[in-house]
Amino acid sequence: MENIFTKKAETFFETKESLLVLGDCFENLKKIKTESVDMIFADPPYFLSNDGFTCQGGRMVSVNKGNWDKINENTVTSVEDKQKFNRRWIKLCKRILKPNGTIWISGTLHNIYSIGVALEQEGYKIINNITWQKTNPPPNLACRCFTHSTETVLWAQKNEKKAHHLFNYELMKELNGGKQMKDVWVGALTPFAEKKFGKHPTQKPLYLLQRIIEASTKEGNLILDPFCGSGTTGVAAKMLKRNFVGIDNNADYLEISKKRILSVSTQLF
Repeated sequence: MENIFTKKAETFFETKESLLVLGDCFENLKKIKTESVDMIFADPPYFLSNDGFTCQGGRMVSVNKGNWDKINENTVTSVEDKQKFNRRWIKLCKRILKPNGTIWISGTLHNIYSIGVALEQEGYKIINNITWQKTNPPPNLACRCFTHSTETVLWAQKNEKKAHHLFNYELMKELNGGKQMKDVWVGALTPFAEKKFGKHPTQKPLYLLQRIIEASTKEGNLILDPFCGSGTTGVAAKMLKRNFVGIDNNADYLEISKKRILSVSTQLF
């Protein structure tokens, strides 16, 4: 895999097709070559860690994910700060995307509206608004609103006159029984089998990233995840013969990513 960094980054783990970088995503995104990445998947902080509670496995647990998800981290203390935070990393991602490259960003109601506005402010064109419907969401303990059972994944491209994003339409149609695939995807939460090397509080299921990667890239393309967490994007990328760069500021999560990526050949995720 070509070295896309113009300045030295702190390598945590590296193979021929995968690279994990330890450090701040803002600083490391600045070090990447302009227009060098084919696709970006990002699962940024949702800022929903507010000391509340939810249900998990029949038990009441804290909704707090970690300091990285609290609205008082990274100088994020208000709605305006949240917007600045999102615009900042989204702008950096736009610079490193190839002209025909695309970005996928997942989120809940806590941040997805800010993300959508930030994409438009930074000159992207939103291609799709994917609704991921979870078949087994945790129940609503307060019983004062509907059960939260969906997340949104926005798919966007650079809003350039000659931009022509890749969409593997025929493959998506084939995977959908010969019919056009719709923008509502139904599936379960991440199974325990995919957490055998350690747990991440917002880990996405492998099938979700597999579909995203298959829909918008081809073999040999370079995929970047600036908030890679436990590495689901990297696992899916390796399985599908794509190159991968993941950035995270938590060494424990990168260790999980490393183990999962190394285990792909034996199908232990």
